[in-house]
Amino acid sequence: MTTLFSRLAIALSLAVLPVAAHAQTLEEMAGQMIVTGFQGDDVDDAAVKALTAELAAGRLGGVMFLKTNIKSLDAASAMNAAFRAASPELLPFITIDQEGGAVERLTEAVGFEEIPNAAAIAKANTPEQAEAIYARMAASMAELGFSVNFGPVADVNLNTNNQVIAKFGRAFSADPEVVARYDEAFIAAHHAAGLLTALKHFPGHGSSTADSHEGFVDITETWQDSELDPYRTMIKDDVVDMVMIGHLYHAGYADKGTQTPASLSRQWITGVLRETLGFDGVVISDDLEMGAIREHYDLHDTVTMAVRAGMDVLLFSNTADYRASLGKEVLDILVTEAEADPEFKARIEESYARIVALKARIR
Repeated sequence: MTTLFSRLAIALSLAVLPVAAHAQTLEEMAGQMIVTGFQGDDVDDAAVKALTAELAAGRLGGVMFLKTNIKSLDAASAMNAAFRAASPELLPFITIDQEGGAVERLTEAVGFEEIPNAAAIAKANTPEQAEAIYARMAASMAELGFSVNFGPVADVNLNTNNQVIAKFGRAFSADPEVVARYDEAFIAAHHAAGLLTALKHFPGHGSSTADSHEGFVDITETWQDSELDPYRTMIKDDVVDMVMIGHLYHAGYADKGTQTPASLSRQWITGVLRETLGFDGVVISDDLEMGAIREHYDLHDTVTMAVRAGMDVLLFSNTADYRASLGKEVLDILVTEAEADPEFKARIEESYARIVALKARIR
């Protein structure tokens, strides 16, 4: 009983105290739910200055780096220092995809040591050896000021002809237990460096036959329950910072008559991930500008459906139709909807509490 009450006390403190300590307005709470990409590769660029101002005003929760934003390690470090200085009490999510192999934004071209893809790492190294490799990478990322790495990949390599996972060796194994062991090595290495991680791509991209970057992906006939096993293991082991939701449609987890992808699906996020698997941490979307989303939903529906489904952080690469105003557009949708709907406002408050609790661990 003592343990139960202790857990309840901790949960209440995370859900209530951070809101009182930081947020003053609905806009500030909603702002923390937004992470956007940007154009620019220097601290003096107009777009970078604009993002810094948005972070300082509490209207943005973080930024997403792509390879085009990194002209040099020194320039990236300077931008990250500015982003951090803009919001020192509630540090931003400074995010990047740095898996190894084909998915790397920091490359040898700018002087960053590259590492092999997940499949190659697992083939040649024990989980302990893999952790040492990832520890060197994470330490270098931390020195540059990044706070979130979008990894590890928790997908199970079930379809060897998969266009987005198997093709690039992004999965550690076809065995869910092996995937979990290497994922935990990846996570431990990043935690040691003070970085956060995001398991991806829930509920599982490894069996799919298409690429959600390009368009609609139906996993109804290919997906297997074993693809949840890495999540089960790591949630039980309490090592998960964030879970990234993929744009994957399964007929068994969508409203009748719809083809809602997991990233907009209450059945997947609230039902499976939270209620069945017991995850109570931060849930982040995969890029909401991928073809699977933008070809089927406008910005308003994307934002409101994701939040109602249980999403905490909305990720926009801002590459499909670049607009410096995108963050504000998303924020306006969140605030307007919350002002009209108390349940929607409650969802924002809930997400904000999770985000603040997680950001307290950023170094």
